[in-house]
Amino acid sequence: MTTPTNDAMSFWAAATAVYLLAGVIKGVVGLGLPTVSMGLLALWMSPVQAAALLIVPSLVTNIWQTGPRATFMPVLRRIGGMQVGVVIGTLGGALWLGVPAGAWASFALGVALVVYAVWGLTGRQLHVSDARARWLGPLVGIVTGLVTAVTGVFAVPAVPYLQALGFQRDSLIQAMGISFTTSTVVLAVGLIGNGGYPVSALGGSFAMLVPAIGGMVLGTWLRQRLSVAVFKRCFLIGLALLGLYMAARAGL
Repeated sequence: MTTPTNDAMSFWAAATAVYLLAGVIKGVVGLGLPTVSMGLLALWMSPVQAAALLIVPSLVTNIWQTGPRATFMPVLRRIGGMQVGVVIGTLGGALWLGVPAGAWASFALGVALVVYAVWGLTGRQLHVSDARARWLGPLVGIVTGLVTAVTGVFAVPAVPYLQALGFQRDSLIQAMGISFTTSTVVLAVGLIGNGGYPVSALGGSFAMLVPAIGGMVLGTWLRQRLSVAVFKRCFLIGLALLGLYMAARAGL
């Protein structure tokens, strides 16, 4: 017979495994921790519970990714308008739509995962000029914020847009770290404002920081020894399948 203690141990063991895996993926390809953790955790808990666990690991690992300091301000200047849009979209979405919850949020998360994975698998490279970025950046930020408010996922359409700006590899990783940090902080504010982030969730969120950082360290080590292209392709295929399953299970 399963006891409440055993249930709790199984819950945290599974969550730890998820954050270890998500950290490895982030260490290898530079993103994926919120996407993978939200997608997998939402298989057995509500999206708002998954988002509450996400805050601390996502914030710390993304702040880590915003370095080095020497290039921080030039990168921030290029994506500043997008960050303003992220704040507006996330807070507006949280007030308008509420916290991620129920079948609608699960369906939306599944769709977001599929869209992101399909885009990544096509290998298409878009280009956005600096002139277009002045007006397109805030719009992309607002849409990203709305997706974040509904699903807890920061990647769509932020990552395709950042790649289209033509950053060099290290600057792109830094730009993603800045954008994901903004999304994490504003999502936490939105959850708190809607009463969706109970104080009791902080302990669990801090606990998930350990496997997340451990996974990032392992992923960084693996990145030097694996074909990142092959690893990312497998990751995106798995993400698409997970998203299809979640959308179908929601029954919408």
